[in-house]
Amino acid sequence: FGSSHLGSGICSRTLRLRPCPTVEARGAMTGAGNHVIPNVHFRKVNGMMHGRMNRVMMRTWFDQAARKKRRSQNRKAKAARLAPRPAAGLLRPVVHPPTQRYNMKLRLGKGFTLEELKEAKIPAKLAPTIGIAVDHRRRNRCTESLQANVNRLKLYKSKLLIFPKKSGKKGVKKGDTPKSELQNVAQNTLKEIIPVERPALRVKARAITSEEKEASAYKKMKKARTDKKYEGAKRKKAEGQKDDK
Repeated sequence: FGSSHLGSGICSRTLRLRPCPTVEARGAMTGAGNHVIPNVHFRKVNGMMHGRMNRVMMRTWFDQAARKKRRSQNRKAKAARLAPRPAAGLLRPVVHPPTQRYNMKLRLGKGFTLEELKEAKIPAKLAPTIGIAVDHRRRNRCTESLQANVNRLKLYKSKLLIFPKKSGKKGVKKGDTPKSELQNVAQNTLKEIIPVERPALRVKARAITSEEKEASAYKKMKKARTDKKYEGAKRKKAEGQKDDK
Protein backbone atom coordinates (compact mmCIF):
# COMPACT_ATOMS: atom_id res chain seq x y z
CA PHE A 1 0.00 0.00 0.00
CA GLY A 2 3.04 2.28 0.01
CA SER A 3 2.48 3.70 -3.45
CA SER A 4 -1.28 3.44 -3.52
CA HIS A 5 -3.52 6.49 -3.04
CA LEU A 6 -6.96 6.90 -1.58
CA GLY A 7 -9.86 8.16 -3.63
CA SER A 8 -9.49 11.65 -2.11
CA GLY A 9 -5.92 12.00 -3.40
CA ILE A 10 -4.23 12.06 0.08
CA CYS A 11 -1.67 9.43 1.10
CA SER A 12 -2.85 7.41 4.09
CA ARG A 13 0.65 7.22 5.62
CA THR A 14 1.32 11.02 5.62
CA LEU A 15 -2.12 12.10 6.93
CA ARG A 16 -1.94 13.69 10.38
CA LEU A 17 -5.01 15.30 12.02
CA ARG A 18 -4.94 17.66 15.00
CA PRO A 19 -7.79 17.61 17.50
CA CYS A 20 -10.19 20.48 16.72
CA PRO A 21 -10.70 22.89 19.67
CA THR A 22 -14.20 22.74 21.08
CA VAL A 23 -16.60 25.70 21.30
CA GLU A 24 -16.16 25.84 25.09
CA ALA A 25 -12.37 26.16 24.77
CA ARG A 26 -12.62 29.02 22.24
CA GLY A 27 -15.19 30.85 24.42
CA ALA A 28 -12.99 30.58 27.51
CA MET A 29 -10.03 32.12 25.67
CA THR A 30 -11.65 35.29 24.23
CA GLY A 31 -15.11 35.42 25.77
CA ALA A 32 -18.41 34.66 24.15
CA GLY A 33 -19.19 36.45 20.91
CA ASN A 34 -17.19 38.11 18.17
CA HIS A 35 -14.86 40.37 20.17
CA VAL A 36 -11.52 42.06 19.55
CA ILE A 37 -8.53 39.92 20.47
CA PRO A 38 -7.25 41.19 23.85
CA ASN A 39 -4.22 43.44 23.48
CA VAL A 40 -3.92 45.16 26.86
CA HIS A 41 -1.25 47.71 27.79
CA PHE A 42 0.14 47.44 31.28
CA ARG A 43 2.79 50.15 30.82
CA LYS A 44 0.49 52.83 32.33
CA VAL A 45 1.29 52.54 36.01
CA ASN A 46 -0.71 55.38 37.52
CA GLY A 47 -1.62 57.68 34.65
CA MET A 48 0.72 60.42 35.83
CA MET A 49 3.77 59.18 33.91
CA HIS A 50 4.89 61.48 31.10
CA GLY A 51 6.46 60.08 28.00
CA ARG A 52 5.82 58.54 24.58
CA MET A 53 3.94 55.55 25.97
CA ASN A 54 2.00 57.39 28.69
CA ARG A 55 -0.47 60.24 29.04
CA VAL A 56 -1.33 62.52 31.91
CA MET A 57 -4.75 61.14 32.80
CA MET A 58 -5.11 62.32 36.40
CA ARG A 59 -5.38 66.02 37.16
CA THR A 60 -5.14 67.17 40.74
CA TRP A 61 -7.27 69.98 42.16
CA PHE A 62 -5.20 70.88 45.21
CA ASP A 63 -5.20 74.57 44.28
CA GLN A 64 -9.00 74.85 44.25
CA ALA A 65 -9.19 77.01 47.38
CA ALA A 66 -6.31 79.20 46.17
CA ARG A 67 -7.97 79.70 42.77
CA LYS A 68 -11.22 80.70 44.48
CA LYS A 69 -9.35 83.26 46.56
CA ARG A 70 -7.51 84.58 43.49
CA ARG A 71 -10.76 85.00 41.51
CA SER A 72 -12.27 86.93 44.41
CA GLN A 73 -9.23 89.20 44.65
CA ASN A 74 -9.29 89.81 40.88
CA ARG A 75 -12.99 90.77 41.02
CA LYS A 76 -12.30 93.23 43.84
CA ALA A 77 -9.30 94.70 42.02
CA LYS A 78 -11.34 95.13 38.83
CA ALA A 79 -14.18 96.79 40.76
CA ALA A 80 -11.72 99.19 42.43
CA ARG A 81 -10.17 99.98 39.05
CA LEU A 82 -13.56 100.76 37.47
CA ALA A 83 -15.02 102.63 40.47
CA PRO A 84 -17.33 104.51 40.61
CA ARG A 85 -18.56 102.89 37.38
CA PRO A 86 -20.45 99.53 37.58
CA ALA A 87 -18.14 96.56 38.17
CA ALA A 88 -19.86 94.57 35.39
CA GLY A 89 -18.85 97.10 32.72
CA LEU A 90 -21.38 98.23 30.12
CA LEU A 91 -25.15 97.79 30.33
CA ARG A 92 -26.30 94.94 28.05
CA PRO A 93 -29.76 94.23 26.55
CA VAL A 94 -31.98 91.25 27.32
CA VAL A 95 -32.19 88.87 24.35
CA HIS A 96 -33.52 85.41 23.47
CA PRO A 97 -30.81 82.89 22.50
CA PRO A 98 -31.02 81.40 18.98
CA THR A 99 -32.38 77.97 17.99
CA GLN A 100 -35.54 76.27 19.11
CA ARG A 101 -33.75 74.59 22.00
CA TYR A 102 -32.89 77.78 23.90
CA ASN A 103 -35.18 80.52 22.53
CA MET A 104 -37.52 80.33 25.53
CA LYS A 105 -34.72 81.51 27.86
CA LEU A 106 -33.37 85.02 28.47
CA ARG A 107 -29.75 86.16 28.60
CA LEU A 108 -27.67 89.30 28.13
CA GLY A 109 -26.86 90.31 24.55
CA LYS A 110 -23.94 92.21 23.02
CA GLY A 111 -25.49 95.66 22.74
CA PHE A 112 -28.66 97.72 22.26
CA THR A 113 -29.98 98.33 18.75
CA LEU A 114 -30.17 101.78 17.22
CA GLU A 115 -33.96 101.51 17.23
CA GLU A 116 -34.03 100.82 20.98
CA LEU A 117 -31.75 103.78 21.68
CA LYS A 118 -33.93 106.02 19.48
CA GLU A 119 -37.07 104.90 21.32
CA ALA A 120 -35.42 105.63 24.69
CA LYS A 121 -34.22 109.05 23.35
CA ILE A 122 -30.52 108.30 23.85
CA PRO A 123 -28.15 109.34 21.01
CA ALA A 124 -26.15 106.42 19.62
CA LYS A 125 -22.84 108.30 19.98
CA LEU A 126 -23.61 109.31 23.58
CA ALA A 127 -24.55 105.77 24.70
CA PRO A 128 -21.00 104.29 24.95
CA THR A 129 -19.82 107.33 26.93
CA ILE A 130 -22.43 106.74 29.66
CA GLY A 131 -21.90 102.98 29.99
CA ILE A 132 -24.37 101.58 27.43
CA ALA A 133 -23.26 98.93 24.90
CA VAL A 134 -24.36 99.48 21.28
CA ASP A 135 -24.70 96.79 18.59
CA HIS A 136 -25.55 98.20 15.15
CA ARG A 137 -25.90 94.68 13.64
CA ARG A 138 -28.72 93.39 15.84
CA ARG A 139 -32.32 93.86 14.68
CA ASN A 140 -35.59 93.94 16.62
CA ARG A 141 -37.88 91.15 15.45
CA CYS A 142 -40.84 91.86 17.72
CA THR A 143 -42.40 94.74 19.67
CA GLU A 144 -42.20 92.92 23.03
CA SER A 145 -38.39 92.63 23.06
CA LEU A 146 -38.05 96.20 21.80
CA GLN A 147 -40.24 97.54 24.60
CA ALA A 148 -38.50 95.42 27.25
CA ASN A 149 -35.08 96.84 26.32
CA VAL A 150 -36.44 100.38 26.05
CA ASN A 151 -37.79 100.06 29.60
CA ARG A 152 -34.38 98.71 30.67
CA LEU A 153 -32.68 101.77 29.18
CA LYS A 154 -35.15 104.16 30.80
CA LEU A 155 -34.65 102.53 34.21
CA TYR A 156 -30.87 102.78 33.80
CA LYS A 157 -31.17 106.42 32.75
CA SER A 158 -33.29 107.26 35.80
CA LYS A 159 -30.63 105.82 38.15
CA LEU A 160 -27.62 107.15 36.23
CA LEU A 161 -25.18 109.52 37.95
CA ILE A 162 -22.61 111.22 35.70
CA PHE A 163 -19.42 112.40 37.37
CA PRO A 164 -17.57 115.43 35.90
CA LYS A 165 -14.39 114.55 34.01
CA LYS A 166 -12.36 117.27 35.71
CA SER A 167 -12.56 119.10 39.01
CA GLY A 168 -13.62 122.72 39.21
CA LYS A 169 -16.38 124.68 37.50
CA LYS A 170 -14.75 124.43 34.07
CA GLY A 171 -14.79 120.63 34.20
CA VAL A 172 -18.57 120.45 34.67
CA LYS A 173 -20.52 119.95 31.46
CA LYS A 174 -24.19 119.93 30.53
CA GLY A 175 -25.89 116.72 31.72
CA ASP A 176 -23.50 116.06 34.63
CA THR A 177 -25.03 115.23 38.00
CA PRO A 178 -24.87 118.03 40.63
CA LYS A 179 -22.04 117.75 43.14
CA SER A 180 -24.48 117.52 46.07
CA GLU A 181 -25.84 114.18 44.75
CA LEU A 182 -22.39 112.63 44.25
CA GLN A 183 -21.54 112.24 47.93
CA ASN A 184 -21.12 108.65 49.23
CA VAL A 185 -22.27 106.97 46.01
CA ALA A 186 -22.21 103.15 46.27
CA GLN A 187 -20.73 101.21 43.35
CA ASN A 188 -22.97 98.80 41.46
CA THR A 189 -21.37 95.34 41.83
CA LEU A 190 -24.20 93.25 40.33
CA LYS A 191 -23.32 90.90 37.47
CA GLU A 192 -26.11 92.23 35.20
CA ILE A 193 -26.16 95.85 36.54
CA ILE A 194 -29.97 95.73 36.32
CA PRO A 195 -31.20 92.18 37.16
CA VAL A 196 -32.99 90.35 34.33
CA GLU A 197 -36.54 89.38 35.25
CA ARG A 198 -36.88 85.78 34.16
CA PRO A 199 -40.54 84.72 34.08
CA ALA A 200 -41.55 81.28 35.29
CA LEU A 201 -41.80 78.91 32.31
CA ARG A 202 -44.40 76.70 33.96
CA VAL A 203 -47.98 77.90 33.42
CA LYS A 204 -50.72 76.69 35.72
CA ALA A 205 -53.59 74.84 34.02
CA ARG A 206 -56.82 76.82 33.60
CA ALA A 207 -60.02 76.77 31.57
CA ILE A 208 -59.92 78.18 28.01
CA THR A 209 -61.95 81.39 27.77
CA SER A 210 -64.57 82.08 25.09
CA GLU A 211 -62.42 84.92 23.64
CA GLU A 212 -59.50 82.52 23.19
CA LYS A 213 -61.76 79.97 21.49
CA GLU A 214 -63.04 82.57 19.01
CA ALA A 215 -59.60 84.06 18.29
CA SER A 216 -57.71 82.62 15.32
CA ALA A 217 -53.94 83.05 15.04
CA TYR A 218 -54.11 82.05 11.37
CA LYS A 219 -56.60 84.80 10.52
CA LYS A 220 -54.59 87.37 12.45
CA MET A 221 -51.37 86.47 10.60
CA LYS A 222 -53.19 86.36 7.26
CA LYS A 223 -54.59 89.87 7.81
CA ALA A 224 -51.16 91.19 8.84
CA ARG A 225 -49.60 89.78 5.64
CA THR A 226 -52.38 91.25 3.50
CA ASP A 227 -52.07 94.67 5.14
CA LYS A 228 -48.32 94.65 4.57
CA LYS A 229 -48.75 93.67 0.91
CA TYR A 230 -51.28 96.41 0.06
CA GLU A 231 -49.91 99.12 2.37
CA GLY A 232 -48.12 100.98 -0.44
CA ALA A 233 -51.15 100.88 -2.75
CA LYS A 234 -53.42 102.18 0.02
CA ARG A 235 -51.04 105.07 0.77
CA LYS A 236 -50.80 105.94 -2.89
CA LYS A 237 -54.58 105.91 -3.21
CA ALA A 238 -54.99 108.13 -0.12
CA GLU A 239 -52.40 110.62 -1.41
CA GLY A 240 -54.19 110.72 -4.80
CA GLN A 241 -57.51 111.52 -3.12
CA LYS A 242 -55.84 114.37 -1.19
CA ASP A 243 -54.42 115.81 -4.43
CA ASP A 244 -57.84 115.65 -6.13
CA LYS A 245 -59.38 117.69 -3.32
